[in-house]
Amino acid sequence: MTATFSDQVALVAGGTGGLGRAVSLEFLAAGAKVVVTYRNPDEFCSLQKAAGPSASMLEGHAVDVTDENAVSQLVAQILSKHGRLNAMVNTVGAYAGSVKLWELDTKVFDRMLSLNLRTGYALSRGAVPHMLKQKHGAIVNVAAKAAFDHAAGASAYAASKAAALAMLDCLAADVKGTGVRVNSILPSIIDTEANRKAMPDADYATWPKPEDIARVILFLCSDDGKVIHGAAIPVYGDS
Repeated sequence: MTATFSDQVALVAGGTGGLGRAVSLEFLAAGAKVVVTYRNPDEFCSLQKAAGPSASMLEGHAVDVTDENAVSQLVAQILSKHGRLNAMVNTVGAYAGSVKLWELDTKVFDRMLSLNLRTGYALSRGAVPHMLKQKHGAIVNVAAKAAFDHAAGASAYAASKAAALAMLDCLAADVKGTGVRVNSILPSIIDTEANRKAMPDADYATWPKPEDIARVILFLCSDDGKVIHGAAIPVYGDS
């Protein structure tokens, strides 16, 4: 079954990154108008080229999604231009590991909380009130397998992802019965260019592809996935 998003508007935070790019392209292929946030203009230009004929359905905003005011302004712009916001996917995140907790730089700890937790907080606060008015909307947040699989050397990353998972679970309870659905996905190591560079000796064949995870995200945002709410979906296969 193929999800269709004709006449729908999707916001993909971090929509030009490794996973975000795949999500953006899948939404475009399914007929959605796609709004992405980005920090690197070159990545947005690359996404526009990859979108091909669908590039006219794509728009980008250089927004810091840890900033609540900036996110609120972005959502207001989307609603002013398009009149609706049907889906919001947060693919923003970062990893820091291989450091024992007592040796961890506090700035790194704060960065993990900012990029892996605060982004979901700011984006949800921006999107949910409008989705409640619509009585319709889907939110998917990218957490991680590390939210419950707590390895040595990953205290800041695991803590931030566990907190993000708990926050979205509570949000799902908050909006139960309103027509707004909230879910999380739990990837492990995704087969992206950045991860290959970081781990050149790894077996890439065991890593899930961004496109495969993107299709799961689209399903969760679609009417086909309307019975799924408050879930945390593993997307790491048998790796």
